[in-house]
Amino acid sequence: MEAFFKIRLFPRKGRYVFAKRDFTRDSVLERAPIIEISREDWQIIQKTCLHNYAFGWGPDQDQAAIALGWGSLFNHSYEPNAFYRKNLREQMVEFIALRDIRSGEEITVNYSGHPYGKQPMWFETA
Repeated sequence: MEAFFKIRLFPRKGRYVFAKRDFTRDSVLERAPIIEISREDWQIIQKTCLHNYAFGWGPDQDQAAIALGWGSLFNHSYEPNAFYRKNLREQMVEFIALRDIRSGEEITVNYSGHPYGKQPMWFETA
C-alpha cells in the first residue's frame, strides 16, 4: 500500500505529517482504528506523554482513544486543513480534508474537536 503521508521534523514543533499527494476537499485522508482506553486507565495516562496523542472518547467523553496509523500524529492548528470525526460504533477516527490540500502541505486538525474552535490548548501553540 502506498503511503500518502510522510513525517518530517520541524524546529520547535517536533514531528509533523505532510501530504505526499494532492487531496480534494471532503476527501477521506485516513480511517484510523483506535485503541480504546478506559476511564480508569485514562486518569493514569493523562500523567504521561501519551496524553498528547489521545482523543476524548465514549458517549460522555470520559474515556480516551489512541488513533493508530497517522491519526494521532497530525498537529493542531486553529486554521486546520482537515478535521476528524469519531465513529464510536466502528471504533475509528476518520480524518477528512476541509479544503483542497496540496502535496508537501502539512496536515493539521483542531484538537478542540471543532475545526474552528478557539479554546486554549493544554500546550503552548506555535
